[in-house]
Amino acid sequence: MSILKQPINRYFDHTILKPFATKEEILKIAEECKTHHFAMIAINSYPVKICHEYLKDTDVHVGAAIGFPLGQTTVECKVFETLDAIKNGADEIDYVLNIGEVKAGNFAYIEEEMIRIVHACRKHNTLVKVIFENAYLTKEEIVRCAEIAKKVKPDFIKTSTGFAPSGATVEDVKLMKQTVGDEVSVKAAGGIRDLDTFLAMVDAGAERIGSSSSVKILEEYRQRFGSV
Repeated sequence: MSILKQPINRYFDHTILKPFATKEEILKIAEECKTHHFAMIAINSYPVKICHEYLKDTDVHVGAAIGFPLGQTTVECKVFETLDAIKNGADEIDYVLNIGEVKAGNFAYIEEEMIRIVHACRKHNTLVKVIFENAYLTKEEIVRCAEIAKKVKPDFIKTSTGFAPSGATVEDVKLMKQTVGDEVSVKAAGGIRDLDTFLAMVDAGAERIGSSSSVKILEEYRQRFGSV
C-alpha cells in the first residue's frame, strides 16, 4: 500500500472543464466536492462566482483554469483573467504556460510570464499552479520549465490540461519532482481514472491529483483499504 501524506480525499482537484458543462452539471460536481471534502473544484473561469457562492462555507477551494487549454493568450490577458477569477472568488489558479514559446526556446518569456502571474496571485494570497502540457514537450523542455519554476516558486507545477493527446505519466511526475525538489509541489492531471494510477502518481511525487474520476477512485480506495 502506498503511504499517503494526507487523507486521500485532500489530494483531489475534482474536475469539470468541458466546454459544454451546464450550471446544473457544475453544481453536481461542487456537491460531490462538498460531500467528499475534496481539496478543490477545478473549473473554467466563467462559473467561478457560482461555485464560490455554493462552496463558501466549506473546506473546498474554487480553482480557475486560466489561458485554458492552449496557453495561447498574451501575458496581459492571463493576468487579467487571473485577477478577474480571484475577484469572483477563486482560491487557486491553474494557468497554462505559453507552449509555443517553450518550443521556440524562449525561456525568458516563460519566466517573465510565470513571474507576473505568480506575483498577481501572491498579492491576493491565492495559490497558483503552472500547467506545462507535457504531451507536447521534450524531457529537456520539461526540465527547463521546472527549473524556472524552482526559481520563481509557484505553489505547484502541473503535468497536463487533460485536453492534449496524452496526460500525466509516472516518468514525467518523477522528472518534475526531481527537478524542483521541495521548492515546488507537483500536480498530476490527465487520464487518472483509477486507484492504481492515482497511487502510482502519488508514489512518483504528486501532491495533488486532477481528475474527473475522483469519486470513483475514492470508492475503489474504500473497497481495497477500508475507510479513508
